[in-house]
Amino acid sequence: MQSGNTRSRPAETVLAAATAQLATDPAAALAVAEDLLASAPDLLPAQLLAGQALRHLGQFDAAVARLSALAALAPTVPAVRWELAQAAVAAGQPEVAITALEQLTRQLPAVPGGWFLLANQYRAAGRARDGWLADLKGVNAATQDAELVQAALAMQQGKLDDAAALLVARRVRAGDDPPASRLAAEIRWRQGDMPGAIAGLEAVLNQAPGYDMAREFLIRLLVQSNRLPDALVHAELLATSPVDNPGHDLILASVLVHLGEQGRARDLYEGLLARNPGQPQVWQNLGHVLKTLGEQAGAVTAYREAVTRQPTLGEAWWSLANLKTVKLGAADIAAMEAALAALAGQESPRAEDLFHMHFALGKAHEDLGESQAAFRHYTEGNRLRRAGIVHDADAFSAEIDAAVSTFTAPFLAARRDGGCPAPDPIFIVGLPRSGSTLIEQILASHSQVEGTMELPDMMMIASRLAARVEAGEFADFGSMMAALTPTDRQRLGEEYLERTRIHRKSGKPRFIDKMPNNWQHVGLIRLILPNATIIDARRHPMGCCFSAWKQHFARGQGFSYDLVDVGRYYRDYVRLMAHFDAAAPGATTRVVYEEMVADTETQVRRLLSAVGLAYEPACLEFWRNDRAVRTASSEQVRQPIFTDGVDHWKAYAAWLGPLGETLGDVATLYPAVPASLSPI
Repeated sequence: MQSGNTRSRPAETVLAAATAQLATDPAAALAVAEDLLASAPDLLPAQLLAGQALRHLGQFDAAVARLSALAALAPTVPAVRWELAQAAVAAGQPEVAITALEQLTRQLPAVPGGWFLLANQYRAAGRARDGWLADLKGVNAATQDAELVQAALAMQQGKLDDAAALLVARRVRAGDDPPASRLAAEIRWRQGDMPGAIAGLEAVLNQAPGYDMAREFLIRLLVQSNRLPDALVHAELLATSPVDNPGHDLILASVLVHLGEQGRARDLYEGLLARNPGQPQVWQNLGHVLKTLGEQAGAVTAYREAVTRQPTLGEAWWSLANLKTVKLGAADIAAMEAALAALAGQESPRAEDLFHMHFALGKAHEDLGESQAAFRHYTEGNRLRRAGIVHDADAFSAEIDAAVSTFTAPFLAARRDGGCPAPDPIFIVGLPRSGSTLIEQILASHSQVEGTMELPDMMMIASRLAARVEAGEFADFGSMMAALTPTDRQRLGEEYLERTRIHRKSGKPRFIDKMPNNWQHVGLIRLILPNATIIDARRHPMGCCFSAWKQHFARGQGFSYDLVDVGRYYRDYVRLMAHFDAAAPGATTRVVYEEMVADTETQVRRLLSAVGLAYEPACLEFWRNDRAVRTASSEQVRQPIFTDGVDHWKAYAAWLGPLGETLGDVATLYPAVPASLSPI
């Protein structure tokens, strides 16, 4: 642009045209600015343009010098501070950038970009805490962003594609920023893209490490994905936030519980309660941890503290009732009835408080020998819980049909080679309330075996494989399994061992995975871990199913809240296990609960032999083992075997007709497998 042309037009017009050239021809923009300043040295817009052009040309030190001088002349012009900050960042002069951005954010505190850039410069200068606080101020400023509010509202209304489109348009126009990226990650999560959501949140935290709410969300998704070590790293970092938020300790404690670090979780809960004892939920959480650690008296105290502070907290009442060695009395029943009345008076009582309360009342009446009242409350608790559960018994039976059709004797024989050869895992499978915790405690008392918990990893691997069928990659379950090469199967077995390694803390060569639902995946286990041990824990179907039906489970087991559903589930279980007995003899070892109770030493010796372990007397004194136990039977396995529960269901036989009819010959011929379910 010629100087004559510059001087023949209004300065505003010339400046606008040159500014538009900054990105494509900064040298020309600089020439225009210098030409204007030659005749008007005090023209501030031209001085700003010169500084911007120098930055775009990569002459960062010159840009800083020019813009610093301009900032002294025009201290109230935000654009000058912003340009100076960006030039100083590019020049590697964080202190200059910090000074400019501190002044800018005082002047314009509602502009998020200034806070996020300031946060980065604080970190570059080694001021991590100040950077964290600046990130949080940027997040707070973003709550006033009308476009983000509009996108968030669309997301909350379920208009996920519309919300995503709004964010894309915003990014094209204004670039990326941490709050918009966090919202985009949540939209991906709601759309079912868990990996994309996690990757998005990780990118957000690379931009803004002090974005606590994004880190909280990421931890939740990592736990859901069973990436517990990663979740722990983020939870421990979150706990160091300069914001005094007790919720951060609660998040860390939750991750520790998932990892089996019950002692550390207890310390956190006790610390929170020492500072503020009026927290019923924290008392309840402390009770859960103490129960797992075998500190029953402490657990009782904690649960009673919870219901004293919040009498309608149904889960705390149920947790107290669910301590199998604790009996609730008339005073407890009166308190729970009063709490139910209070919940009935609420406009929208929480369903979980209601059904937990009914399960607890059922157990309280059961303890008093009042079977009819107990059954009435169990029925209502199950009715309420079933209403919120998605379980399709027909679809589940079809899945078992597919497994039976796939894992035939020729199919398994043709795949003897492949898979991970490690013998480490001992899978205890079956139905909940089948005596599996007793078997686990016996085995975990052996010097070569470590007890862990109900690990979700095999189920997650199986779900990922099933998703390939749902996505149309394979025609059906059988073709997907047939497509797994020996290398694939070895990789999957090694993946399982790697995923579960975090739970192995003792260095013992064998470990237990007590996830009962893994009976559905016996075929997969045989393919990817051919030398693993599988123990089938079996109990009389009437006793097992009734016990599961009157037990509220923290998660999963959606089949257990209806007597017909649980009966059908048991029949499917017997059918599949009978199939493997025929297709792969010796693939599983069955332990019958009633036989274990009647002749414990003989059955313990048989069990150890099946696992390939030498007999050790400690296995007969399993109740002396003080390891953490997270299941509903945690108190029962801390005392010698008793026989009271074997025929307990008979006191309720008058009301168990639907269950008995559904089970049919599975119940009448137990422990034999009826011909109707035996392989043809």
